[in-house]
Amino acid sequence: MQDTAPRLWSKSFVCLTFCSFLLFLNLQMLLSSFPAHVKNHFQADDITVSLVTSLFAVSAIISRFLTAELLKRIPRSWLLFAGLIIAGVTTGVYVLADTIKSLLLLRVLYGLGFGISSTIIPTLVSQIIPRTRMGEGIGYFGLSTSLAMSIGPMIGLNVMNHAGFGTLSVLGMTAALIIIPVMLLTRSMPKDPRQESARLGMSLHPKQSFNGKLIAPAVLNTLLSVTYSGVLSFIALYGQELHLEQVGLFFLFNAVTIILIRPISGRVFDSKGHGAVLIPASLCVIASMVVLSMTTSIYMLIVSALMYGLGFGAIQPTIQAWMLRLVPHAQHSMANSMFYNSTDLGVAGGALLLGVISSMTNYSTMYQCSAAFMVLFIIVYLLGSMLKKSGKQETSSKQHDQVS
Repeated sequence: MQDTAPRLWSKSFVCLTFCSFLLFLNLQMLLSSFPAHVKNHFQADDITVSLVTSLFAVSAIISRFLTAELLKRIPRSWLLFAGLIIAGVTTGVYVLADTIKSLLLLRVLYGLGFGISSTIIPTLVSQIIPRTRMGEGIGYFGLSTSLAMSIGPMIGLNVMNHAGFGTLSVLGMTAALIIIPVMLLTRSMPKDPRQESARLGMSLHPKQSFNGKLIAPAVLNTLLSVTYSGVLSFIALYGQELHLEQVGLFFLFNAVTIILIRPISGRVFDSKGHGAVLIPASLCVIASMVVLSMTTSIYMLIVSALMYGLGFGAIQPTIQAWMLRLVPHAQHSMANSMFYNSTDLGVAGGALLLGVISSMTNYSTMYQCSAAFMVLFIIVYLLGSMLKKSGKQETSSKQHDQVS
């Protein structure tokens, strides 16, 4: 009998991966530049600057919960295109904001559009990846996100420095809106499994709306995202404090190791499990934050970037693939939503918390605190693994007693 399982490198997989890159490029080009723009244009303090990041993230979290409900009533393509239009248009009018309140309102609207789009695209991808290659598939797909997170800030900082924030807004708007014709021309939208279930007379069980197995990896992803919020929100300001003109190189060298580690970490996860990836990768992030806190030259900044790329680039796709492995296909939308919500929660909470720390101390101490969050990451992971192992042994013992 011929195997009808979908190939990993299908046309839809390639197109959706490219669209994900454009979506996150739109986010990252401006997200890294906003702190400097807000501080210089509105003379804001560090806590106000962190609100630009945290309000967007909270808005995105709320929109993902709404997306799960709206998907039951609205076709996925309509909802996705609506989200892209909201995100793209809002990006284009950032430059028109003349007060901090109007800018924060636009950030909330952008979060709604981005939250919708960033929930639907990964869900579409997870439905076409063979389950036995989930780690590898998410690893390659995650390159789109990681590359955008790495080169986007560098592009954003350079464009703003040489062409201004207005040009950057238009560039970001173009990146988001071009996704719509790309998807329409390539016809890469996979069939909705719920429509197929309805055709066969099946229905999804209402109790599948939440899966408690996802809590542990979501908590770990939140802790990781706190470190990223510190890099994203304050590294440009940290570079100004240290008089490092090429601080954007952090994101370039970060991208280099992410490209190298993504495919490798996916295969390791598929063959040996998440523990073989998460522990050594988290140690790399800790080392990166410590080196960053002691940085006095561009060379130390590059070393920190290389280590951060190794750690962050391995951890994020592993956690996402782990969460998708824990649930059936019908719950992939919920798992992806929880993954990205935990990312945004870490970014939002981290931006506020680290903003307070930096205002009370300095950026060097703030990055040392970021390293402490990754120490907590390891502790939480090891405790969770011990509890799970203990639970399995207890269950096995009870089954043995029953047989006896």
